[in-house]
Parts: sequence; structure tokens; C-alpha cells
Amino acid sequence: MYFASDNWAGATSAVMAALSDHTGGFATAYGVDPLSRSIEQTFNDLFEKEVAVFLVSTGTAANSLALASYARPGGAIFCHEHAHINVDECHAPEFFTHGNKLIGIGGENGKLTPDALRTAMNKVPDNNVMSGRPIAVSISQVTEFGTLYQPDEIKALADVAHSRNVPLHMDGARFANALVALDVSPAQMTWKAGVDVLSFGGTKNGCWCAEAVVFFNPEDADGFEYLRKRAAQVFSKARFISAQFEGYLKDDGWLETARHANAMCQRLAAGMRGVDGVRMPFPPQANELFPVVTKEQAARLKAAGAKFYDIPADFTAENEVFIRLVTSFANTPEHVDEFLTHLRG
Repeated sequence: MYFASDNWAGATSAVMAALSDHTGGFATAYGVDPLSRSIEQTFNDLFEKEVAVFLVSTGTAANSLALASYARPGGAIFCHEHAHINVDECHAPEFFTHGNKLIGIGGENGKLTPDALRTAMNKVPDNNVMSGRPIAVSISQVTEFGTLYQPDEIKALADVAHSRNVPLHMDGARFANALVALDVSPAQMTWKAGVDVLSFGGTKNGCWCAEAVVFFNPEDADGFEYLRKRAAQVFSKARFISAQFEGYLKDDGWLETARHANAMCQRLAAGMRGVDGVRMPFPPQANELFPVVTKEQAARLKAAGAKFYDIPADFTAENEVFIRLVTSFANTPEHVDEFLTHLRG
């Protein structure tokens, strides 16, 4: 009953097979090997346009370096107040942008609205050295509360960002889970909706350590190779990150693993509805579920071996606890049903 994080799951057999396939022999180092070049074309095909793609090992590196590529002195980056870049990355985005400020904005269900974004950006006017200047807007897809932006919602936020001549960044740590839940194409969820740069996540959905920074306007990537090198994200044996993406993307396996994870989340949600003491403040839309349960239920689950995280919240009663449950490709219906059995007592 491992529902603490999709990071707790291992790698898929397809990813491990690809790593094994490329472990022998010799290949050019530092990302100019034939496999890495072929993965670049794979991303072009995936997004239906020429993109500039750079492979890195972690989501924090992808987010921080993507934002650093647009950094300027006095820069301000606008995001949701609960965004991963704002609360879970040890201020790495601010470090790699040389002190550009993250400005967190409130919003229901973990989502920004165009009006709230516009209001926040208006507080950083153009040509006022005292206020600094906007350099980027960042959204999470899936959000930190398991909810999703529809393509038209992304477009509306992109319009606000672009009205101030700044790019829209998408933190796609759970990109595949959002994609299959919305049933849209990668292009429709990104550049066709106005996204300029994407942190494309693979690790949470079956890779070992493989993420990518994807620029939809390749000219924006000028100099990014230097940022990546300086951040120690250029791997001498880069073929092993490329191999992970080869196995991950092959035959749409990455979409199947995401569909399975989402289905397990919906199974959990369906089984929890109607259980006394359980309520769900946020609608489960991908592979994360954020219920409120009683402290007795949480203690019973943990005693039975269930793994999940408690989250501080100001909307729980004295006898309640707010928890996060995350499903992955490695969870099974049996894991879900066992959890529900212990929840019901």
C-alpha cells in the first residue's frame, strides 16, 4: 500500500530494457551520440514541430534551468503560492536565476486564474526599477493539488503572460498523467495553448532519472547549453538518459503507464466516497488524491502498513488530518482495495 509518492515506484521494464540494450559498446560522450540525436527528433515528432530539447536528471534541474534561461536582473517569476517551485525546491529556481523573485499567487484548487495573475503582475509595473520586472509565469500541470488546467485555461494565462512580453513555463512533472486525463495531444496542451517552455517529466511515470527541458521557440534556447553545463547537468554518458526516454516513449508506453496510475487514483476515490469521516476538498483529476480523514482512520491505515503523507492544513477539524495519496504505474487494484478495507475498518 505505497501511496506516498509516484517517486517511490521503480522503473518500468521498458525503460530498464532500453538501458540494458545500450549498456554495451562505445558511444560518443556528452550527448552527441546517435541515440541522443534520435531522441531529439522523437521530441520534434511528439510535439508536431521543431523544438529545442535538453535532457537533465531531475525535475528541480529542469524547472530551475528553464526559468534561468529567461532570467534578468530584478526579475519576478509568477506562480501559484503552492507551486512546487515555490515550496519544494529549496529555492533552487531563485538560486539558478541569480536571485529572481518567486511571487506566489493564491487560487482555488491549486490553479491560477487570469484575473489573479494580471492583478499580481500589475504590482510589478514596467520601467519601475523599484519594483523589478516580470520575467516569467509558471504553472504546474498536474497542479500541486491534483487538479488540471484545461487547454483554454492555459491559453488564457498565456495571454496574460504574453501581454507583458514574458514566457509561460509549464512544470510538467506529471505531464503524461495530465495528458491522458484531458485526452489531448502534447501539442494541444503546450505550444498550441501558448506554453513557451516545458519541464517534461519522466521519472514519476516510469523512468529512473530522466527529465527534459523543451523550448517551443528554439531561439529561446540560445545559451542554454552553458546553463546546463554550469549546473552539472551535462552527463558524459548521456546515452543512458536518452535510453530511458527511448524505452519510456516507445509504442506509447508512457501513456499506458499514466492511464493505469490515473485509473488507480479513480478507484481509490470511488472507494473512499461515502465512507464516514472522509471528505475530498479537491476533485481528483489525475493520479493524486487529497482527502481529509479522521485521525483514527489515518492511524489505522499506517498501522496496517499504508504509506502516505500528512499535509498541514487550516481547514481540518481537531479530529481530522489532511493527507496526500499518489498512485503510480506500479500500484495494483489489490493495493487499492486493501487500503480501502483498512480505511473502512
